[in-house]
Order: sequence, then structure tokens, then C-alpha cells
Amino acid sequence: MNEKALWSSRLAFILAAIGAAIGIGNVWRFPYMAYSNGGGAFLIPYTVALVTAGIPLLIMEFGLGYKAKAGAPLSFRTLLGERREWIGWMAVLIGFLTMAYYCTILAWAANYTVFSTTLAYAGDTEAFFFGEFLGLSESIGFFDTINWLIVSGAAVAWLWVYVAVIRGVRSVEKMAYVTVVLPWLLILLFVVRGITLPGAMDGIAYYLTPDFSVLLDPQVWLAAYGQIFFTLSLGWGVMIAYASYLPEKSDIGKNAVIIALANSVTSIVAGLAVFSTLGYMAHQAGVPVTEVVRGGIELAFVTYPAAIQMLPFGAPIFGVLFFFMLLALGIASAFATIEAVNRAVIDQTGLPRRLVVPAVCISGFLLGLFFTTSSGYQWLDIADHYLSFFALVLVGALEAVAVGHLYGADLMRRFINAHSEIVIGRWWDLCIRYVAPALLFAALGFSILQGLAEPYGGYPLWANACGWALVLFIPLGAVAIARGVQKKDRWG
Repeated sequence: MNEKALWSSRLAFILAAIGAAIGIGNVWRFPYMAYSNGGGAFLIPYTVALVTAGIPLLIMEFGLGYKAKAGAPLSFRTLLGERREWIGWMAVLIGFLTMAYYCTILAWAANYTVFSTTLAYAGDTEAFFFGEFLGLSESIGFFDTINWLIVSGAAVAWLWVYVAVIRGVRSVEKMAYVTVVLPWLLILLFVVRGITLPGAMDGIAYYLTPDFSVLLDPQVWLAAYGQIFFTLSLGWGVMIAYASYLPEKSDIGKNAVIIALANSVTSIVAGLAVFSTLGYMAHQAGVPVTEVVRGGIELAFVTYPAAIQMLPFGAPIFGVLFFFMLLALGIASAFATIEAVNRAVIDQTGLPRRLVVPAVCISGFLLGLFFTTSSGYQWLDIADHYLSFFALVLVGALEAVAVGHLYGADLMRRFINAHSEIVIGRWWDLCIRYVAPALLFAALGFSILQGLAEPYGGYPLWANACGWALVLFIPLGAVAIARGVQKKDRWG
């Protein structure tokens, strides 16, 4: 182990891991997914997915990092041999490439925090976001200019990430108190503010009214498993790296349960904040809630700003707080993912942290400049679709197969039980060996068939081909890196 620093306390580790799990998606992805997949009824498959995939996989990643005391690549190499090291490099590659565009989204949040002081987006928020702010090109193949306003926001985001990880877990755990506790308080503030607005209950009703008929739809169950997998930051090597810094006699099982439940509760509560505000927006406009609901990026940067400007008082204050909350939530996920990259590089090269961290952050910043161009939004959408689903689900399924069948789920379970206050039974073996891999591969296969039948997002075939090429690059690149590292070790 190249780094001696460990988490100073159990609370520090839990907060940092919660920060890694909770991100912008908890605010804009989960509420819309619940609303569009049966409302309150979605909580049934969501809970099943949490118990059969989310918690077992989180325990598994904690077990890998804690036992090997290393980042993802070296953990797989130590416990499963050189031939499996590439699985860990897949996770690290996905995390690094994802952060290149993720920090662009954080740049938008940083810019909108400033815009909110004067409500610069007031009026037509859609025209402002896509036109005045992004300067979005009509053609995905047209790269006009770099948007220096977004570049400045990205510089702020990457500088924050650098400060958070430069001293390892010592700086990470201090930053976690800001990027986890403060957003929690702000989410609660937005819930209280939201439910006091006229029409708020209409929005919440749309969000949580159960439609139990959807439970017969396999896609709803696949959506629940996909949401659980993404929202816990599984498959990026983050939780493996964080667990590697745990001191002796740490609890693995109970920590995983606490972190998973905290993440899910945050998602549900964030939905109350979002849909109560959307209910108010619909009430003010005199339209049904269904006409103002949007998911994903547009919810945060088009719909919510429109709702903010309608507030009867304090709109600039709530605007600043909302976008700072998004920025803080995203930063916690960003520096956790970059720390997983740092740990992998330090493990394999032995280079000091003071050299590795700036190299990784500067590389990520420079790569992210591609997404600040006039067609950057479209390419961000494509990269997110292919990386955060196809590549991420693939590495998660491979992790489960490797641990469950090659290392031995029962062997890992006995190790985990020896370092946990709660005892996990053989149900965990079944989940790791069969349930999680089967469902993840099923979701992957279904989505591949769907993607081949209908190109994603209405983008041209060549653009989607670039997305598929990116997915193919991940395992090939991971194998190449693993072989290069192994040759270096053999030749000294």
C-alpha cells in the first residue's frame, strides 16, 4: 500500500461514501424516473433492486478494496490474478472519461449559480439555456467555437476537485462535510419551501400516486435495477478505492447498508422538493403538471429556473441555493471518482500524489474542453448514454461474475462477515453469482437491441457509431493498460 493515510473515523468514511453515491442524478433522474414508472408503485421494484443488487454489489466492492488495500485494478490483480486486472482498469477508464463531461455539467451549475443572482435566465429559460448560454449548434458535426464562459466554470469545478483530493482522504473527508451535509440541509429547505407553495400537493400527487399495473412491465423492473446501480456509484472503482483506506476492525456490512439507505432516502426526498415546485409552476401557468414535467438536464436548467422566477419572493436567493446545491452534490461524486483514478495510478506507478493529482485533473480538464464547444451538449448526451449505461453496466456485471464465480462468493462473504457487525447469509452469494449478473446482462442486452433498432436521441448513425466505438474502446484500452503495467513489473 503506497499511501499510509486512512479514514480518521467511521463517520468520515460514511459521509465520503454517501457523497460519492449521491449526485446530480438524485435530483433530476430519480424523481422523473419514479414519476414515469408508476409513481409510488416504482418504490416496490426499486426496493427489491436495492436489496438484491444495490446493497450486495456495494458490500462486494467494499470487500474488494478492504481486503486488497488497493484501488480497483490492483485489487482485482491481488485477489483474482493478473488476468483479471483489466476489469479494474475498465472501471477506472469509465470513471475518468465520465468526469471529463460530468465536470462540464458542473460548470453549467457554477455559471447558473452566478446567473441566479440577477435571474439572468428569466423569461424563456429554454431559449436562454440552449441559445444564449450554450450557443448550441444545429448540427452535431459542427464545432464552431469553445464557450469560454463554460470553460471558466469547468476550471472552477476541476480546481475544487483538485483541492478535495490533493491530500488524499485527509482533504476528502474534510470536504465531505461541505458537499454532503450542506446539500442535505438545502434539499430539506427546498422541500419545506416547495410544500408551502400553491399547487404543491398536485405535483407531489403526480410524483407518488401509485400505478400498480406497471409492475407487470419488465422495463420498469429493469429501470429500477439500472437506477440503483447508477446512483450508488457502482462500477467506477470509487467504492473499492474508498474502502481501501479503511482502518483495521472496520465494519463493511453495516456501513454498506447505511450508505445505500441514505442514498435512496435522499433520492425520494429530493423528488418531493422537485415535484412540489413543479406543482406550483403548473398551478401558476394554469396547466396540468404533466405539461411542465421534464427529465434529465432540462429539468435542472430549463424547467426549474422557470419555476424559480415564478416564486413570490426571494427568487434570486433560492436560485443561488439550488444551483450551488447541484454543484456541491456533483463535486462530491466528481472528486470521489477522480480519487479512484488517482489511487489506481499511484498503486501501479508508485509516483507521489503531488504529481499524480495535478496530472489527472489537468488531463480531465483538457479532455473536457471538447464538451464546451457549440455541439458539446449533443456529444455530452451521447457520451453519457453510452458510457454511463452500456460500459458501466458491463463492468458491473463482470465484477459480479469475477467475484461470484472466479474468486468465490462464499469466500468473500466469510471475509466480510469477519469484518462486519451484521452477518450476511447465503442469499448474498445468490445475488452476486446469479441475480445481479443476470439482470445486468439482461438490461444490457435489451438496451443493445433497442439501440440497434432505433439510433439514440435521433442523432445520425455516424454519431451513434462513435458512441459504440467508445464502449468498445473501454475494454480494449483496459486490457492494453493492464498488459503494459504487467510488462513493466516483469522488466522492472
